[in-house]
Amino acid sequence: ALLLLALPADANGVPAGVLVGYGAVLLAAAADGARRGLRARLPLGATARRLALPLAVVLLAAPAGATVAYGAAREEAREEAFQQSLLARIDTADALVKAREGADFAFSERDYRTALDTYERVALDHPDSRAAKLVPERMDAYFASVSTPYAQKKYCEAVDPLTHLRSLPDSVDKGVLGNRADGLDDSLARSLYECGAAEFGRGAIQSSYGSFTELASLFPTSEHIGKVERLVGDGLRKAAAPLGEGSASDPCATTEQVRKQRDDVAGLKGYALAGPVADAGRAVQKGAFSCGAKQFRDGLYSEAVTSMDRYAKDYPDSPQAAHARTISIAAQIADHEPAAGKKLPPATAPGGSRMPMVVSNDGKESVELLYTGPVTGKITLEACGTCENYGTFRDVVDPDAKPCGGPSSKYPKATLRLPAGTYHFLQRRAGGGFAVAGETKTSKASVEPGYTYTNCLYVTTVR
Repeated sequence: ALLLLALPADANGVPAGVLVGYGAVLLAAAADGARRGLRARLPLGATARRLALPLAVVLLAAPAGATVAYGAAREEAREEAFQQSLLARIDTADALVKAREGADFAFSERDYRTALDTYERVALDHPDSRAAKLVPERMDAYFASVSTPYAQKKYCEAVDPLTHLRSLPDSVDKGVLGNRADGLDDSLARSLYECGAAEFGRGAIQSSYGSFTELASLFPTSEHIGKVERLVGDGLRKAAAPLGEGSASDPCATTEQVRKQRDDVAGLKGYALAGPVADAGRAVQKGAFSCGAKQFRDGLYSEAVTSMDRYAKDYPDSPQAAHARTISIAAQIADHEPAAGKKLPPATAPGGSRMPMVVSNDGKESVELLYTGPVTGKITLEACGTCENYGTFRDVVDPDAKPCGGPSSKYPKATLRLPAGTYHFLQRRAGGGFAVAGETKTSKASVEPGYTYTNCLYVTTVR
């Protein structure tokens, strides 16, 4: 009955209740045997009686030997169960790796790390187990699974998993990892380049520069550094070419795009791109001037002033800086008198004789006089300390007062020397910029050879 209950041997052994019951049966049998033996009167000879002791030894040895044999079988069963549990852990880790193969690494990393930790713990904690002997093969499968995007040439998707594999020597036991992480530098460098190049090709410039920046940071001597320099440099020169050639249909938008791209390229660390950046800078300079000129021709005078003032500020040593300032002046006049914007001011002043025009200020505030025609410019006249505005109150006090009627020496004045031609003038409070209506005055005058001209500015109070 005991054999039927105990066999085959289980890792947990025979239930304790069965053993206790069996022990009780043995004790009862022994007591009954002692009782019967002590009382028995057997008609046996001395020879037969001498067999009692060996028989007793056999009877004792049989269960004792069986107990030892059973214990050995139980330990074997216990070891087998333990081995099976380790193999089950390996199988569970294998299932995680298989399920995540080719999936987005951001969502798979946790499961991958769980599987990797299982392999490492089994190999280190139970090195002689059957499961531990499977770990090298499983580690090869792990690397193959994680690097699937690279094998499929999905380079952008390969960057994160390759970065993970490359970092394993810092966290995984060398005996478990082996040399599997060797050679990943080349794979990661290629992935960063190919990913950045693909992004660059479809216009995702910022994303591509992120990949290129990481490439230069991690692998400054990689062969892919030169490829990036050629790719980015040629791309910048291509983008800037319409500005340099003057063929951009929208020089304002193109200039801003190239300016931003140039600044981004200049910010790429670890690359020799000074040449393309300088070329793009020269193209941006030409584009900035073309932008302001086009705005002027299109009647966008306020925008033209902003563009040309910026040009003169950004490129003060440019041969076109002076021309930019004259276009800005003409645009300010044209903003109040559109007839002044029919054509760009000339880049160079005409030759020939010039006629003097003496401009005086009969006003108690300083004023600016802007003019454009054959030549364009601006002068500022200081305030007349003894002058008053003309208007109702002054007419009552001094009804005979006439604008600019005092002695010439009384007024602040300046002399312009103007070539013959038609001029547009804008008078405004000094420093007023784009003054509001009522604070400016426009006028038009013709300058002819052989004459001297005077122009006196004054302020009339609104009645």
